[in-house]
Amino acid sequence: MKNIILTGMPGSGKSTLGVVLARRLGYGFMDTDSVISQKEKKTLQSIIDEKGLEYFLGVECEIGSTVMCDRVIIATGGSMVMSSEAMEHLSEIGTVVFIDVPIEELKRRLGNFGDRGIAMQGTETLDDVLRARLPYYEKYADIVVKYKSGNSLEETVDDIIKALNK
Repeated sequence: MKNIILTGMPGSGKSTLGVVLARRLGYGFMDTDSVISQKEKKTLQSIIDEKGLEYFLGVECEIGSTVMCDRVIIATGGSMVMSSEAMEHLSEIGTVVFIDVPIEELKRRLGNFGDRGIAMQGTETLDDVLRARLPYYEKYADIVVKYKSGNSLEETVDDIIKALNK
């Protein structure tokens, strides 16, 4: 099996699920937000605050459209899906799994998300961001794994593995 790319909104659990999934499958793990932070030597929020949203999205696109690896779980930043260049490349090198979590659960998980480094305009709400991104998550997804209330992390990973094996 090639790479597995996890997409979804901020707070959907891509990174947490990705680490467990990688361990279970014997894959490597990459978090594109961490790659961006390391490259820029700043937090995501600092990059957005200091250099602007467009700059951040450009770096995110560059990382997503040039990554080359094999047998790696790649947790993308929530806004990566807005870059057709990045998503087309990721689709070529792996299976894209959209972690679909309802907005109420995302809000519960994120709480005050002002310093989280979410790529959004100052006046946008989380609802606005989801509404704008959902068509792209659905467009690029090879597999959709829906959040099930009460599921443990391991049960959600089981759901992803089952979907990948179909």
